[in-house]
Amino acid sequence: MLRHTPSERATDDGHLRRMGARWAMTAGSDGGEVLGGPEMPDGLLDDLKAVLSKDEAPFLRHLGKHLSLEWLPADESRLGMTRFEYDHHELFRRRRLRVAPGSVTIGLNRILAEDEVLFRHTLVHELLHAAGLIAHGGNHAELVKQIAPAPSLARSPVLRRMRREVLDSLPERQWICGNCGHTWQRVRVSAPTRCPKCARPFSPQ
Repeated sequence: MLRHTPSERATDDGHLRRMGARWAMTAGSDGGEVLGGPEMPDGLLDDLKAVLSKDEAPFLRHLGKHLSLEWLPADESRLGMTRFEYDHHELFRRRRLRVAPGSVTIGLNRILAEDEVLFRHTLVHELLHAAGLIAHGGNHAELVKQIAPAPSLARSPVLRRMRREVLDSLPERQWICGNCGHTWQRVRVSAPTRCPKCARPFSPQ
């Protein structure tokens, strides 16, 4: 099986449906509600067909019949992945012949249910793979940006959480300037280039 992954639960279901990210809520064994499977946003496959040629995406016309969506296991760290029924040799043969790719499954991380814009962005990334753009090169990134741009950090609760987890895992929680002694909290993953107080090139103390 061939997999692809990109290089990051809301409670208001009505709001998420308006944004195009949809799933069903079902009763759990304890009587509470559990998250059902993700659903394809209305018109998204048509959006892809409008910008992709048959040469670029030979599998796209088959996805309506052969594609299924599912949530990844709760302990999964990837945002999404695409799994094909056949190995890469058979897949490239089918791509060349422009025949159906067989069963294709896109798995999405459950945390995307909290972030409708990132949900759509991740899904489009995986749909391009499922449509036949196997590699990440070429215009893959530009197509994702055109069809479903990634949310900004300020507008994405999931990206903010992921950033916070990265910062919390780093050994340095604050910076101290070796020139003036100014101390400030770490808010970026990368090290600063200058002290925000004396503006000297940063030299950690």
